[in-house]
Amino acid sequence: MREELSDIVVIKRDGKRVKFDSTKIAVAIKKGFDAVDSEYTLSDINKVFHDVIDVIKDGNFDKIKIEQIQDIIEEIMNQNGYMDIAKAYAEYREKRAQSRELFFDEKKKHKFLKALENIGLDSKNGTADEYDFDSINNRLIEYGEIVSEKFATAYIMKKKFSELHENGDIYIKNIKYYPFGTTENCQINLEKLFQNGFSTKRCSMRAPQSIVSYSMLALVAITNNQRDQFGEQSIPAFDYYMAPGVLKTFKKEFKQTIYDILDYTDFDKFIALNGIEREIEKITSIDFDISIFYKFTRESEQLKRMFRIVYEKAMKKTNKQVYQSMEGFVHDLNSICSECLTTINIGTDTSAEGRIISYNLLRTISEGLGENRRAVSPKVVFKVKKGINLEKNDINYDLFSQACEVVKVADNISFSFLDSDINTENYKIGDFNTEVAYFENGTRIIDNFVDEDRRISSGRGVIASTVLNLPRIALRCDGSFENFMDELEKKLDILKDQLIESYEIQSNKKVKSFPFLMKEHVWIDSERFEDENMKIKKALKHGLLQISFTGLNEALIVLNGKSHAESTKSQELGMEIVRFIANKSNEYVNKYNLNFVVSGNENDEISQSFVEIDRVLFGKIKNVTDKDRYTNSFEVDKAVDIKKKVEVESEYHNLTNGGHKVSVYSDDVQKTVDLMYRNNIGYGVIKYKN
Repeated sequence: MREELSDIVVIKRDGKRVKFDSTKIAVAIKKGFDAVDSEYTLSDINKVFHDVIDVIKDGNFDKIKIEQIQDIIEEIMNQNGYMDIAKAYAEYREKRAQSRELFFDEKKKHKFLKALENIGLDSKNGTADEYDFDSINNRLIEYGEIVSEKFATAYIMKKKFSELHENGDIYIKNIKYYPFGTTENCQINLEKLFQNGFSTKRCSMRAPQSIVSYSMLALVAITNNQRDQFGEQSIPAFDYYMAPGVLKTFKKEFKQTIYDILDYTDFDKFIALNGIEREIEKITSIDFDISIFYKFTRESEQLKRMFRIVYEKAMKKTNKQVYQSMEGFVHDLNSICSECLTTINIGTDTSAEGRIISYNLLRTISEGLGENRRAVSPKVVFKVKKGINLEKNDINYDLFSQACEVVKVADNISFSFLDSDINTENYKIGDFNTEVAYFENGTRIIDNFVDEDRRISSGRGVIASTVLNLPRIALRCDGSFENFMDELEKKLDILKDQLIESYEIQSNKKVKSFPFLMKEHVWIDSERFEDENMKIKKALKHGLLQISFTGLNEALIVLNGKSHAESTKSQELGMEIVRFIANKSNEYVNKYNLNFVVSGNENDEISQSFVEIDRVLFGKIKNVTDKDRYTNSFEVDKAVDIKKKVEVESEYHNLTNGGHKVSVYSDDVQKTVDLMYRNNIGYGVIKYKN
């Protein structure tokens, strides 16, 4: 098809001449069908598309005007009985003509009206409930998002990038946020925020002094940072960050319990209360030998017994407060912060305080929200490490077992593997800041090529991410691997340029544009900014520019006839493809001194949008475009045996330093975690099946 039409010149309304692109016709026809609420199928869309292409081919055009193409589309719709689609399409063309006349035929000016009309027509046709406050608010948000995206594509973004996005060659995740320079996500360092307190738009928060205030401020931090970003929020070491709150609470309860006992006894005549208070302040862990207080008892067995009782009561009260705090934290995340997807990384703090945090967080998620409702947020990533929690003699093995049990009742738990090859390079024993942190979708934060002394997860995240449609490249190359690799390199270079463009836009934003992320120093190195009018480039460089891809499974079927789960040859080709992407990413790192990373896409909607356009362009191809969505990332089909799936996908984890995920269904969680561990998996999700 491309060869027969490639010489045709399309004359646009402004007289500009461009090469014929059948993809634009496919997208236009699909949008026409999508705009009408009717039961049309893929075959209907395909029929119109191929009939239009046939008419253009039969016309032997050297040149064709854009209006002629639209006339042909409208005529074919009518001929095939799609009267309602043709009518809607004609009305749409008329409105576009009015828009161009209104704005003096300046293309960029009428893009906004085009976008707003679509929303207005939806409301007019009754898709929005005019009495529904939430619906009205959502409609206003939709107006804002659409206008922002159109402003970005018309005035900010290079045309070649916006066209590739619209045509389904790539998907620019932050396209709606381009004008604002908004970054995607961040691993929040709560320890840093808790140290001296922090401020929000409306008030100042003092340093927390109890586990209750620790959990409340954690919620405030997550909520406020979400307002400065458009993606997920995460805490990289929640157990470590919250542990001091447990100790502070215990000290308060220990001291108060002594006071309560002294109120009802005459023991105060025999003990030095000031000395006891000083001793309490020296406590560095709730796990201590109570005999350190015996020096204040004058060898009285009654007083010794009193201290033992005080310890037991203080521990009981502390445990209760920790549980209530975690319960409140989870409940509030699912109500007050219901729009904020949050990931919590836990599992490696072996202190008594950290263990209590992890235990009660897992317990709360297991219990749910009441009335048989499960907690959607937070997502918990349990960090698995030999010597800490993997084996029965490890101190945190009980927490690992608990996490595996929670998987059976909730979808919130996933596992990262700190001993996998890709996650050990930066790890320093005893320094939790060097532990890798993941987001729920598999995004990995640790590598920092810009500053190797700051290879940490906290205070860092993804600043921009773009997804590459691999099956599209394979289909356009007619299964030729050599042509595929040539085209892949071209697409990667374009994708790199687009990410750099996004980064430059973001870098020119000022500190005041991000009142929490930058002004409160959540983002690493933002302390350097003494003035809110300073540009954020010097701090932003620590973030990640994520080169993502999806549909390797389908691309390999096009290239070799079989998926990488079915053929050793396909697996070899798959590894060659992803290794090439990784090498290109490293090349960009060295050339531009920016943190380019490679990631498998885990967004179902993106994979779905790609296949919908490709199905129109290339028809329904068995095991490729005949499905609801492309297989995410480098994953194999979910029907593949667990052992085989883990083995095949594990080989890609070392090549995807920006994110990866293996997802399986299993009725034996611990056995499956062990399988992942032995196969060098970086991050895995297990969905329990009875």
